[in-house]
Parts: sequence; structure tokens; C-alpha cells
Amino acid sequence: MQRDIRMIDKEKVALARQQFKDCSSLFVALGDVTRQNICLDLTEAGDEGINVAQLTGKSLLSRPAISHHLKILKDCGIVEPIKKGTQIFYRIRLRENFAIVRKLMQTLDEIFAEEDA
Repeated sequence: MQRDIRMIDKEKVALARQQFKDCSSLFVALGDVTRQNICLDLTEAGDEGINVAQLTGKSLLSRPAISHHLKILKDCGIVEPIKKGTQIFYRIRLRENFAIVRKLMQTLDEIFAEEDA
């Protein structure tokens, strides 16, 4: 019995490759448990944000370690620094970043739907 071979849309695959590339720094940043916890702490802090000293108090990490993780999150756009006087507070910006992840998931869903058809 011969199986019907379906052709996957090469343009959609190329689009998915680009979307994976666009999401890669986000995936790397969120792949670390410490950064996941920092994101949750930032989420709890709301729009006011939270500073490094407050984040350090919520964890077992040193201030330099927290700053290192915040830099990774900031560099990929997950965290936004806000200067208030002499202090820097950080707030989460995950919602904005998830738009590119949603687009990737939609493209993959379309590719898999073609494969299953």
C-alpha cells in the first residue's frame, strides 16, 4: 500500500526558520530556571518594577548574579529598566515578546496541518 506523499510549503518552512531565529534569544533567556523566577518576581512587582536589591532579597543569589541575569533578560527585550532618581527598577515586558512566539506557533501549526492533511 503506497502512502500519499504531501509536499510541505517550502515558504512556510523558510518563514518558520526565520521565526525560530527571531525567538532564539527569548528561548535561551527563558530556558534558565533562575531567569524564570526573576520573571515571575518582576510580574508580581507590576508596572512599578523592582530593583536589584529587592530581587536579591527574594533569592539566594548575589547582587552581581542578579544583575547578570537581568542583563540577559534586558538584552532580549523581556525586561525594561526604568530609572527613578538614582535607582534602576526593572519591569517585565513578556507580553510584547510573546507576539513573535505566537506567530511562530501559528506557522508551525499550519505546517503540521498540511502534513496531516
